[in-house]
Amino acid sequence: MNSVAVGLFQILLAIALFPSTFVRVQSAVPFQGCKGDGQVGPLPAPAIPDKTIRLDSNVAQRMTYYKAESGPGVLAPRGWNCVGSLGSAGSTLIVAPSIEKLTGPAIIVRSINGETSGRFDVAQVMARLFPSHRSFVQSVIDEGVLRASDFPSGPYPADRLLRRSDKIVEYETPARSEGLGTFTGLPQNGDPIRGVTILNEQPVGVFLLALRLPPNMNDLSTVIIQEVER
Repeated sequence: MNSVAVGLFQILLAIALFPSTFVRVQSAVPFQGCKGDGQVGPLPAPAIPDKTIRLDSNVAQRMTYYKAESGPGVLAPRGWNCVGSLGSAGSTLIVAPSIEKLTGPAIIVRSINGETSGRFDVAQVMARLFPSHRSFVQSVIDEGVLRASDFPSGPYPADRLLRRSDKIVEYETPARSEGLGTFTGLPQNGDPIRGVTILNEQPVGVFLLALRLPPNMNDLSTVIIQEVER
């Protein structure tokens, strides 16, 4: 048996003896429906997920997919609580150990409609992150409801940005700082906020994710962000 054949035999033997070392076993992430409030009253928690998410089994056993009846869903640590809301500006989903207290670990996802009352928030995000859409920002300023100074150009001074494309921007708002994380809805504290902002053009709007996890779960942050981007 030549050296190539010996090497191949050894690899195949190792896979047979230790498959988890070479094969990434995936598992379906469990689903948790979230109750919510809408413009016409309470919304029941959905019983069936809108999609199935599969992750590496070691990660999947720590995660749950949370979603309200209307609006976006999100991956978050298993065992947390959730609530959704739906209004004229768009939808919001909050997932946290305690949804009454967001000063600690929590995740917020917002889908904001730029064709309704949400246009003011959308224009603020565009002014910060998407300068090529300045015409939309100016059209909102021209309404005269808010001042031009309410739509500052350029990123928040403290934020660290990573542009994945012309429509996807990941960010980190440092501890005790104002930025995209606090704009999305998480109050600042002694820990940073990570997240992603995604621009929609048809219909015009933005999707915002802000997350702050406990230190022993920080490795899940990238998984959550990447799933949102997908």
